[in-house]
Amino acid sequence: MTLDEARSFFKNDRYAYLTGITIDEIGENYSKCSIKIDDRHMNARGFLMGGVAYTLADFSFAVATNEPEGKQTVTVTSSVCHMAVPKGKVLTAECTCKKEGRSICFYRVDITDDTGAHIAEINITGKHV
Repeated sequence: MTLDEARSFFKNDRYAYLTGITIDEIGENYSKCSIKIDDRHMNARGFLMGGVAYTLADFSFAVATNEPEGKQTVTVTSSVCHMAVPKGKVLTAECTCKKEGRSICFYRVDITDDTGAHIAEINITGKHV
């Protein structure tokens, strides 16, 4: 799948679209997505809502593991380790495959900000359906 095909297919992911996530790169079992942080992503204290990093990771996993007319994958389990509060204005998720099996797959998503800080690490186990 090309980058343009991925963008066309995943534009129908309403939640990702509404939150402002973009697909920056794709490859076999790989994706890189980003989001520009704005006021809608902040909690009551003015910090980034933790769900923003998870939503970005979950969408990046979907892009890396699903094809419009091919493989379909759903999340079975995931774990999030928040490492830092972002200082920058852009979060980037890089999703890489750790093991791809017939029915189960294992991916890691690293979230960084535009200052280079490692914000979160998300491990996702998926099931091919």
